[in-house]
Amino acid sequence: MTAIAIDDEPMALEVVRSLAAKVPYLNLKACFTDAFQALEYLQHEPVDLLFLDIKMPDISGLEFVTSLHKKPLVIFTTAYSEHAVISFELDAIDYLLKPFSLARFVKACNKAQELLQLRSQSVAPKDYLFLKTGYEQVKVHYDEILYMEAAGNYITFVLENKKLLSRMTINELSDQLPPEKFTRVHRSYIVANDKIEKIERHQVQVKGNFVPVGASYMQQLKF
Repeated sequence: MTAIAIDDEPMALEVVRSLAAKVPYLNLKACFTDAFQALEYLQHEPVDLLFLDIKMPDISGLEFVTSLHKKPLVIFTTAYSEHAVISFELDAIDYLLKPFSLARFVKACNKAQELLQLRSQSVAPKDYLFLKTGYEQVKVHYDEILYMEAAGNYITFVLENKKLLSRMTINELSDQLPPEKFTRVHRSYIVANDKIEKIERHQVQVKGNFVPVGASYMQQLKF
């Protein structure tokens, strides 16, 4: 987890630097007594986390956060308690009241690290499906799939070298597939976009296989 610290008091920055060195997963990349220098730094070197004082000359920590277009996680560090409520309204991860201990500092860092991990898990795109075939769950990567054919409540997955049958409807399948990788071309067929070799009026060729295209689905094939 990368971070910078901003505080107009050099001694306060030294405390943050010293504590940060004891947190194995934290990389404190820079410290600033000038908020505007920090702002310039962030334009070229985005980080995951800010340790930010609230009462600073020229611009407060609260004003600094609201000025950022792309906001990192924020842990406010301050000697004053009266801004606690507004800091949390700005979605701060934590509010460290000076002087703070190593244990309190680590607790705040842990909260930031846990939130980053949750975010990465939620946005990381999957590149596979687990298909229930009989009594088994089979992992199928998207790039293995040529096309899928529905028949009632079953889907046949046509792969490069085999076929798999799984119980689900085509609407259920459509909801699971990333639209940038797959296109529904018929009420019973979905094809892998990167496997399409030729688009004709009523069909597409997918690795030598011809898949019908429904009249109402032609617009979906204009990549």
